[in-house]
Formats: sequence, C-alpha cells, structure tokens
Amino acid sequence: MQEDNPEYAPRSIFDREQTEEDDLWFVPPPPDGDSAPTDLPWKAVQPSDDLLRPSGWARAQSALAMELAGAAMAYGALDERLRQAPEGWRMRIILMEVADLGWHLGDRIGADRLALYMATRLSGASDDAQALARAAWAVRRLEGRMELNRRTLAGFIGRERSEQTEHPDLIMRPTGDDFGSLAADWFAVFDDAPDLHPLTRSALAWHAWRRHALSGDEAELEGAVVAARLGAEDVRQRDGGLGFVPAAMSGSGAHRVSGGVRQRLSAWYTGIERACLRGLMECDRVAEWTERATKATSDLSGRTPPQLVEALARWPLVSAPMLEARTKASRAAVQRNMLLFEKRGLVREVTGQERFRYWSISA
Repeated sequence: MQEDNPEYAPRSIFDREQTEEDDLWFVPPPPDGDSAPTDLPWKAVQPSDDLLRPSGWARAQSALAMELAGAAMAYGALDERLRQAPEGWRMRIILMEVADLGWHLGDRIGADRLALYMATRLSGASDDAQALARAAWAVRRLEGRMELNRRTLAGFIGRERSEQTEHPDLIMRPTGDDFGSLAADWFAVFDDAPDLHPLTRSALAWHAWRRHALSGDEAELEGAVVAARLGAEDVRQRDGGLGFVPAAMSGSGAHRVSGGVRQRLSAWYTGIERACLRGLMECDRVAEWTERATKATSDLSGRTPPQLVEALARWPLVSAPMLEARTKASRAAVQRNMLLFEKRGLVREVTGQERFRYWSISA
C-alpha cells in the first residue's frame, strides 16, 4: 500500500521543496506601521514606533528642555534682529538657508547662483534647471507670508487638482485627491499634538512628511520648507521678522532620518540653534559692511551709491545688469560706481574677467 501512496513515493528532481513560509528568506516581510509607501521592499527600515506618535515627541521634548530653550532663544534673537534690520537682510538669510537645504537634500545650488537666478531668471545651458526652479520656489515660499493650513497646503506647494500634468517635475508626485488623502493623514498627526512646542512640531512635520510620502524622491525640499514655516507659526503673527525656522545653515544633521525620536529631535534643536547663530553672525557682518560703505561713499553724489549699498547688502552676488535693473540707473553709472567701490575696498570682483563681472561685499 505504501507504493500506491504519493507520500511514500520516491522524490523527483521536479518536486517542490516543502519549506515553511518563514524560511523563505527572499520574500520581503509584510509592511509595518513605520514603512513609507516609497520604501523598497528589501530596504532595511529601522523600527521606530514613536516616530508618528505625538506622545513620543512629547517625552523627547521634556527630556531635551535645555536644548529646546537654546534653540528657541537663538531663533528669537535672530527674528528680533531682522525686525529691526532692512528688509534686504531677510532675503540674504533666505537665500543662504535655501541653498544649504538644497545642498543637503540633493540640489547642488550655491547661494550666489541662486541669487542671480532670482534677480535675472538666467539659468544658463545646464542640466540643473529643475533644481534652480525648485530652489526659487523655496525662496518665494519662505519669503511670502501666506498662511499654512489644511485649506491652503495644496496651493502652497502647487498640488491642486489638474486634469493634465505635463511638468516633468510633478508627474511622480501625488496631486489632487491623492495628495488630499495623504495630507489629511499628515495633518491628523498634529491634531493629536496641540501642546507640542512649535519647534518640536516642525521636527515632527518634517519626519511625518517623509513617512507619508507627500513628495517625490527629488522633492524633499517641499517638506523642509513646510516644516520651516510651521515652526514659526506663533511669531509669524507679528509684523516683520524672519517668518520661518532655519535649520540647514548649520549642516545636514537636522534633516537626517536616522535614530530614534529623541536623537532626531536633539539634532533638530541643535541645527536650529546653530543656524540662527550663523544668521546672527551674517547680520553682524552685513551691518559692519553697511556702516563702513555708507561712510566711504558719503562724498559721492546722486542716488545711485546708496541704492548700490542697499542692493549689495541684500544679494550675496551682483552683476552690472542686475544692479541696473534694481537701481534704475544707467549701465555706465553702475559700472563707474562699482569701480569706485572696488578701489575703496568695499567690494571684490569674483570672476577675474573684464566682461561679465560679478561682485560681492568685502567684509
């Protein structure tokens, strides 16, 4: 009888191995709550149960009270400094923050090149035109005062429903109803965290944005900009000031996505404090240069020299056509005054060429 029973028949080379499913090492494990929709099935993702739980962030905030106080104090000092400063200084800080954000998140655009693009819209024949466009978008969003909430989020980042999306930089990102569903889940995280400090909420916003995959792989700049704006939602009610929380000018640590909640929040606080201190140093540098330039050009007549001083304090890098457009002066007047500025040690020419010259302040 055993010969007639298939269980006792000799095995063939074509018979399938009777292996338990747990032993199939090549089958990816089922997704867990910490996995993002964009995570590859074979990518090792460290479990982080508290990453989207406000209670975990509240515990980390309590444990890092001293670091939170340092970050809040540095941000308050920079915000108040810019309230008392000329409007152009704020643009300078925005350009520095966006350039460093892009550098950390994959877009290698310097602050000087970004400034020229914002002023002249000249990108040149290069492969990073989309990176420049993304950086310019970030500058406009940080510069603006648009309120950020459930109703305005889609418009803030340009994800309204569109019947036909032809822009290559938007094809791989959720739009319309798809984006609305993901954004609702993202906002639900904050509904359970009303008592978190705004700086803590900005850190939670950044990491939750990535987890919910509201942007494509090449658009993480969106989440960083949204987080920066949310961190300043309390102080933005006042006129003037910075209007966002910088975290990239000190390095890439604040936006790294490794470690637990406490490690990530500590890096976020540290990044904000150091970025604000760098911003204060830049304000001191520009203030010293502005005072020196005003005294050194007091003997020059006309409206052009003061306008040039203001433009140079606003932009990290300037050209003659750019200054001509900003000051409404003639090309000859701009070039004549810039040569005087250069001879008096106020600016330095960075290209070393006779034509197509660019200047920055010498401070």
